[in-house]
Amino acid sequence: MSTAQQRRAYDGPALFSYGFRPFFFSGAIWAALSVPLWIWSLMGGPAIAGHRDWHIHEMLFGVLPAIVAGFLTTAVPNWTGRMPVIGGKLAALWALWLAGRLAMLAEAFIGPVAIWIDAAFTIVFALVIWREVLSGKNWRNLPICLLTSLLAGANIAFHLDATFELQGLGWRMAMAAATGMLALIGGRITPSFTTNWLRQRGATLLPTPFNTLDKVAVVGAAVAALVWTAFPTQPAAGVLLLAAGVANLARMSRWQGQKTTAEPLLTILHVSYAWLALGLVLLGASVLTPFVPLAAGVHALSAGAIGVTCLAVMCRATRGHTGRPLTADRATVGIFVAINLAALMRVAAPFAGAFQPGLLVLAALCWSLAYGGFAIAYGPMLTRPRK
Repeated sequence: MSTAQQRRAYDGPALFSYGFRPFFFSGAIWAALSVPLWIWSLMGGPAIAGHRDWHIHEMLFGVLPAIVAGFLTTAVPNWTGRMPVIGGKLAALWALWLAGRLAMLAEAFIGPVAIWIDAAFTIVFALVIWREVLSGKNWRNLPICLLTSLLAGANIAFHLDATFELQGLGWRMAMAAATGMLALIGGRITPSFTTNWLRQRGATLLPTPFNTLDKVAVVGAAVAALVWTAFPTQPAAGVLLLAAGVANLARMSRWQGQKTTAEPLLTILHVSYAWLALGLVLLGASVLTPFVPLAAGVHALSAGAIGVTCLAVMCRATRGHTGRPLTADRATVGIFVAINLAALMRVAAPFAGAFQPGLLVLAALCWSLAYGGFAIAYGPMLTRPRK
């Protein structure tokens, strides 16, 4: 049976018929809830989530792996032609992710056990991707396997940071893994979808096919992020990050993004890639000059590149795989506006002086509106059978 035939033969709950369904839905809900929960804790609420590390962890090792898992468990079977992870296996994988979120909330009560429960999902997920890619002999996507492994290792390093004084190595590793995924996958789907859309409209000037500049941009982003991970204060890391940002900006300038404004579902992919290039530039500048705060570069990559790309991919994949038109409705446009406002305000906050607290609150509000809006607008699509 082909991958499509195997999926059609599935007759269980719709929620576990595709990997994107449970992970996109629960990942969006957790993204919308975790930020206000953290702020509430800091303002005098329950102290379970009331420390900075919890917020960083749940963004990089809670929300991000959920969205990545939703995308890859849906896409990898199409790449390899192997049996998709659906039904009971998918439910078990999702339950492992959920157990990690509950464990991190209860860490103050259950102690080190929480670390192993939390780390289990990223480890098992990486092993699943390795198994599928290797069994399908899909060598082209081995870098994806390496990046999921790096994310799993980053989670372990994050938990070991306090004991071994790793100076934030774990979260920087996660940022490097995310940067590599965005450059690799975002740089693959954005020009591809744009080419198809423009061809349907009879356009003759299309995105430039993958060439040497693309290779330099992808490898440059990965190398720069890894050097910064290991040597976050070294000028060489700053120079590499700046160069990678410029290379990726040049790369995306050839994708004809200015011609996609009639379809926000496509334009947002170009915007998200622009956030990646900007994040690399700001992060590099923060290493080289005190006038650019580290927080600006980090959040251009996290709230901007990661946050916007995740929602862009979630909306497009959900609509496509549930039989909806690949066009943005009003709710989707509102989601895209909210997430970009959240990113802009979060990046601007370190420069804002006395206005910083207000911008941080507004950024958190827009973030929760964006992901909560996705859960509300797309939840019925994710939990019900395909049209």
